Amino acid sequence: MMVGACGLFLLPATAEAAELLMFERRGCPWCKEWNQVIGPIYPKSEVGRRAPLRRVDLDAGVPPGLTLKRPIRYTPTFVLVEGEREMDRIEGYPGEDFFWGRAERLLGRLPASP
Repeated sequence: MMVGACGLFLLPATAEAAELLMFERRGCPWCKEWNQVIGPIYPKSEVGRRAPLRRVDLDAGVPPGLTLKRPIRYTPTFVLVEGEREMDRIEGYPGEDFFWGRAERLLGRLPASP
């Protein structure tokens, strides 16, 4: 167990924890828009608490051990993973309302939080 800068204990992430992977690419205008509009509030949201964001540079490839249902073709693509397996995804970012609605539906794929 590690102690953070503020004296808080940081537990290692479990292999089964849910995450939302954001596949992005340098120069992607929709990624930039998401980063400006949603990025600052995502970690404060219920979605962000249940599925923390992990950014993935698409040009660097898919993280080792991750099992996707199909290749990533568009950026941004948001992939909900649990235990390094894709549960579902959101392809693209046509706006804030679209994102939050789809993100909440993704959460419905997770077991109820305690």
